[in-house]
Amino acid sequence: MSTSSSQSSNSNESADTTHFGYQQVDWSEKQQKVAEVFHSVANRYDLMNDLMSAGVHRLWKRFTIEMSGAREGHKILDLAGGTGDLAALFAKRVGDSGNITLADINSSMLKVGRDRMIEKGLINNIDYAQVNAECLPFESNTFDCITIAFGLRNVTDKDKALRSMFRVLKPGGRLLVLEFSKPVFPLLSKLYDEYSFRVIPQIGKWITGDADSYQYLAESIRMHPGQEELKQMFENAGFDDCEYHNLTGGIVALHRGFKY
Repeated sequence: MSTSSSQSSNSNESADTTHFGYQQVDWSEKQQKVAEVFHSVANRYDLMNDLMSAGVHRLWKRFTIEMSGAREGHKILDLAGGTGDLAALFAKRVGDSGNITLADINSSMLKVGRDRMIEKGLINNIDYAQVNAECLPFESNTFDCITIAFGLRNVTDKDKALRSMFRVLKPGGRLLVLEFSKPVFPLLSKLYDEYSFRVIPQIGKWITGDADSYQYLAESIRMHPGQEELKQMFENAGFDDCEYHNLTGGIVALHRGFKY
């Protein structure tokens, strides 16, 4: 199997199919297949993130918080919020006068996130919502900031989701997407491919008993739009002043755009 990171996010897609990792599936099937992945790994999700990234994912998330401009009284939507890493950090920033909506399409992930917030004593300014990013059930111009960390690549219709996020942002608000991307150095790209396809599924098998979900993880990263392509998608959805920051040599990128 080729593990080149140069695969196009639109490769071999037709109007009726989309990619689930390297597989082509009916457009209507992807959401359920992704749901099965996260139902399977929810209880060990944080542990796997720490093992796979040697804890560096926590630094990526703190950088996201710093770039968010979040402050006292803000309303934040954390999409694909999973186990609540970002939500917990935001809760301290916005205070009791602000509000965090921890949202995820997956009920298992949302339950783990809610339990973690309760364990941390974060109960006063956090709401929970099971939502599909493609059709957010919130009023227009609601949130000061929206974040989605390591979730956009799992969304079936990313363009539709970006437009939905734009709609529910307040004027002056910003969207931040933290996501795996394309390494900028050829040697790093080659090493990263070897690690992703040979090591990560094995770790997944040991820790969660599910190698297939982490094989999907590696494949879904390669099918996700690269830095410039995702920036263009932001602009097409209506965002201004779009930019991205490569982290860890482009293994991860933080994209940011504003609604004016």
